[in-house]
Amino acid sequence: MGGETLDAYKKAEMRYKKQIINKMKQVGTYNASFMYTINTLAKVLADYEKTINLFERSGGQVIVKHTNKSGATNIVKNPLYQAIEKQRDDIIAYSRELGLTPAGLKRIQDKDNTSKKESRLERVLHELTI
Repeated sequence: MGGETLDAYKKAEMRYKKQIINKMKQVGTYNASFMYTINTLAKVLADYEKTINLFERSGGQVIVKHTNKSGATNIVKNPLYQAIEKQRDDIIAYSRELGLTPAGLKRIQDKDNTSKKESRLERVLHELTI
């Protein structure tokens, strides 16, 4: 990677990091202790952007011909497309962990509600002290 490419990659990574933090603040899931996961998701998103660009510049073919060591030519899924599929899965997984998908947000909200609910015993004891 040249200096310009690395610089563009780092800028994309920082842009994604800011977007992730803003989205987390909007849905109420931001916590500074999540920075490792936030940074990891930002890197995966920057990698995804780079891989998509490479895939498009290479012709954007999902299926390609591949000649193996013995000279046989086979039709295979484009390795760049395989990387894109894996990155999509990673993006969804990290986004879910940060509460940035409907399922992830619901899980976090349900967890918060469960920890805030007062048991019957706690309620009775609280009423006795009043």
